Amino acid sequence: VQLQASGGGLVQAGGSLRLSCAPSESTGSRGAIGWYRQAPGKQRELVASITSRGSTNYQDSAKGRFTISRDNAKNTVYLQMNSLKPEDTAVYYCSADFYSGMKYWGKGTLVTVSS
Repeated sequence: VQLQASGGGLVQAGGSLRLSCAPSESTGSRGAIGWYRQAPGKQRELVASITSRGSTNYQDSAKGRFTISRDNAKNTVYLQMNSLKPEDTAVYYCSADFYSGMKYWGKGTLVTVSS
């Protein structure tokens, strides 16, 4: 399974970006897609996730600012990030989680938020 992540870039604080993740195959009815991030010197952390059935989960720092959604017709998951802060600067990764327990990672996309 390959995941194509895109949408990163440089934005000023308070700005917005939308990340896209397109897995090469569906995670099935019991899978999920997650967005993670890893800042320099820090561990990778979950930002948001969405199940195949549309249930969402957010890290506390993302609540109210980020929205994860999916377009099943395009098999694409989006992470809309608003009110970005310098501390959101990180490499963002998407992952595909299958019911079997298999987890796949895409290449990261860099998000840089300037103050």
